[in-house]
Amino acid sequence: QVQLVESGGGLVQDGGSLRLSCATSGRTFSSYDLGWFRQPPGKEREFVAAITSSGGLTTYADSVKGRFTISRDNAKNTVYLQMNSLKPEDTAVYYCAADPSGSAIYTRLYHYDYWGQGTQVTVSS
Repeated sequence: QVQLVESGGGLVQDGGSLRLSCATSGRTFSSYDLGWFRQPPGKEREFVAAITSSGGLTTYADSVKGRFTISRDNAKNTVYLQMNSLKPEDTAVYYCAADPSGSAIYTRLYHYDYWGQGTQVTVSS
């Protein structure tokens, strides 16, 4: 069983920055591909960013490309999402997710087996 716990959310002004963390349990963290998703108010959950097990490959949604950076520290069993130049439309609950297959980097929700409880990010204008 894999547990994921997000932290780092909060209230920030337009143009500000936040760094989200997702700490995971499990002895095989380094074999998981990991992703960040978000769910804006009244909308469906959407892909934000993903990173392969080695950290060698990343991919981003067009809406965050150039502003957000996903990274991981396998020694700390933690994945991060650095968010810069935040906009009000980035307001959402942010979730980290783990794909234990380690086979490819995915952007669809159904490829991820484990999810955190989410952390709220609110960007004020």
